[in-house]
Amino acid sequence: MAEPPRNSRRDFLAGRAAVDALAHLLPPVPAEPPSMPPPREPGNYLIQVSRTAMACEFEVFLNGDEYPEGPDAAVAALDQVDRLEDQLSIYREQSELSRLNRTAAKGPVEVEQSLFELLTQAVKLWRRTEGAFDVTSGPLSKVWGFSRRLGRMPSDTDLAAARQAVGSQYLTLDKSARTVKFERPGMEINLGAIGKGYALDCCAVLLEAAGIQNFLLHGGTSSVVARGTRAGLALDRPGWTVSLRHPLRTERRLAEFRLANRALGTSGSGNQFFFHQGRRLAHVIDPRSGWPAEQVLSATVLAPTAAEADALSTAFFVGGAAVAERYCAEHPEIAAVLVLPGSGTGSSCQQVFNLTDQEWSQES
Repeated sequence: MAEPPRNSRRDFLAGRAAVDALAHLLPPVPAEPPSMPPPREPGNYLIQVSRTAMACEFEVFLNGDEYPEGPDAAVAALDQVDRLEDQLSIYREQSELSRLNRTAAKGPVEVEQSLFELLTQAVKLWRRTEGAFDVTSGPLSKVWGFSRRLGRMPSDTDLAAARQAVGSQYLTLDKSARTVKFERPGMEINLGAIGKGYALDCCAVLLEAAGIQNFLLHGGTSSVVARGTRAGLALDRPGWTVSLRHPLRTERRLAEFRLANRALGTSGSGNQFFFHQGRRLAHVIDPRSGWPAEQVLSATVLAPTAAEADALSTAFFVGGAAVAERYCAEHPEIAAVLVLPGSGTGSSCQQVFNLTDQEWSQES
């Protein structure tokens, strides 16, 4: 599902999202520590449980002392990520998705219910984003060399052939039979732009079923889900704080978001790119043109689910401000921040959609 190397998309959110971004909200350290440490406020620290999966680090953060069984529930949730990777990774030959890619051009293939529902959601998002998000764009990533992190300029013939195999309009889903069929040879499904978010949504369901109401979890820091609130935060502003890195100056923070029962996804070109005749060509491909997207430096989306946030951040990165503006106008539950190239060399500007001052703040 994710590429074997670490996905550069995660570089845009501050590492250790919960720890770094929340550190300033913890009680200040006394200038002169007392001889005996004061009693610790229950729950006012974090428990962290992590797992490497889908070529990145998945982490669960819980309020300390709040849930005695919380660490066990977090481990069980991360076990689910391993199972999903076995099912959805195109880099595992025996995964259900790999088998589907090998056989669906020959005829309808029955798939597991949750996978069918995920593909149905992906096709719906393809329609709503005017084709800017498309899970069938794998052949384009291959022909440009980005599927193996070997960016190269394809020949016109190879690019044209890859484009013939791309398009969710050629993906036939039969709900009654729960089957998938590719209407063109060479088609492939790659869930890299939605899979991590989907995995986080599944983790959140398991944690909530275990009675855990307050938690933050992320996959590679580019996909985040928050529920409830971080202990120690002001009651009038519940949630969890996550920081966004500046896409051009990654050593500094661009903004800070307050997530309350919401998910966040971010997309950017990061360090997967190459130069061709002075043109910087990055790994996020526009499935409509077959060429790398160039309008946006980074796109961050807040949505009810992490699958939506991931998919839409890719769609807005590809489609630019025009697609983001139209989508957010029709879907008020979706918010976005796009960082765009500025008028001067190395400069940038931002366009913001559906975000309130309580939900985010810009770094000075």
